[in-house]
Amino acid sequence: MTPALSQIRVCDFTGQLAGAGATRWLASFGAEVVRVEDPVNQGQWDILRGSPPFKDDRRGIEFGSGFNNHNVEKLGVTIDLRTEEGRELVTDLIAVSDVVTDNFAAGVLERLGFGYNRLSQIKPDVVYVSNCGFGQTGPYKDFKSWGPIAQAVSGVTHGSGLDGHPPAGWGYSYLDHTGGYYMAMGILMALWHRDRTGEGQWVDLSCTEAGANLHGADLLDWSVNDRPTRRPGNPDSNRNANPPMAPHGVYQCQGDDSWVAISCRDDHDWLSLKTLILSDWEQSKDRDREQLDERFEELEGRLEHRTQLEKLVRRWCRPRSRWEISDQLASVGVPASPVQSPGERIDGDAATGRRDLWPMVTHPAMGGVRVDGQPVQFSKTPWSIKHAAPTLGQHNRYVFGELLGRTDDEIERLEDAGII
Repeated sequence: MTPALSQIRVCDFTGQLAGAGATRWLASFGAEVVRVEDPVNQGQWDILRGSPPFKDDRRGIEFGSGFNNHNVEKLGVTIDLRTEEGRELVTDLIAVSDVVTDNFAAGVLERLGFGYNRLSQIKPDVVYVSNCGFGQTGPYKDFKSWGPIAQAVSGVTHGSGLDGHPPAGWGYSYLDHTGGYYMAMGILMALWHRDRTGEGQWVDLSCTEAGANLHGADLLDWSVNDRPTRRPGNPDSNRNANPPMAPHGVYQCQGDDSWVAISCRDDHDWLSLKTLILSDWEQSKDRDREQLDERFEELEGRLEHRTQLEKLVRRWCRPRSRWEISDQLASVGVPASPVQSPGERIDGDAATGRRDLWPMVTHPAMGGVRVDGQPVQFSKTPWSIKHAAPTLGQHNRYVFGELLGRTDDEIERLEDAGII
């Protein structure tokens, strides 16, 4: 089968995750993504090259697992853009590319001599997609950003944490993922436009604005009801007010840090859960069964007495296995699932049995390493991840020789001069 994007070539200046995550999507569906790096700073253009997590005790620019994960299926070249010959190489690469991508701070690629005006001179129908924290225009355009900064400015961080406590943030830079997804969509839509009209264009993406789109009902609640996200009683840890359901939360089970998620959508779900609880408590002669009275028969009562209700549900869950509970509830049609750790998902994935979500690739330096697959399955043009991320300059000979027509002697001279 021919990959969906096999006719697309990308001159890729992205790094970290917000940009590299976008071109990763394209590469896994067959696009030839040529990742341009700096030979002078030895991989520090993208700090993930030498950053943890590591597979073993080895350290250095070829051993960062995050870099490997975000750059599978890409080609890697090194070019010193400070030099005239380096800029000539980039110019030639752009001339045979469909897309140019970067996630530098605003204006960096322009200062390197490859702003959109220059790109469109080199290749009039080129698609240029830039991705930075605050976009290329507006009062914040000169500010630099990192995933957690964009999350904070976008308002996403403010919505986290418990009532009466400071915002907790979201740990890992999830907004980098979001920016990467938006960037991938922007690339594909601009390519679709180019294929229909012959026109290239510049797609300017702001990760902060991408984060603002994650607020959903919170923005509506503020604009319509003048009601802030963080207010007394909200957020309230394990309670989700929209849509109104009860019980609806995550409950501790047997064992250390073991939990199950349960959602009773309506009175029928509650009756099914209540029947299971009463059956268990009847057998054990548990006196708590007497407290499951008429207060909880309808949703209005369950919401009014939610604190007492959740205490009883926790009481039932605590001595039981999360898998046992989820299986019991699923058998009677009540939505429930064990809360799984990342390790449980990757080591067997008891919920889906889908081990292909984490394919194994062989990295030239690290050896065999598992990486993220793609969460979509195409019947005609499936994704494929078989090749690890490139080592620094790994594909210089192929790109500069076979693709751009430089002779072996020219390539050796460029290497000796430190240009590649």
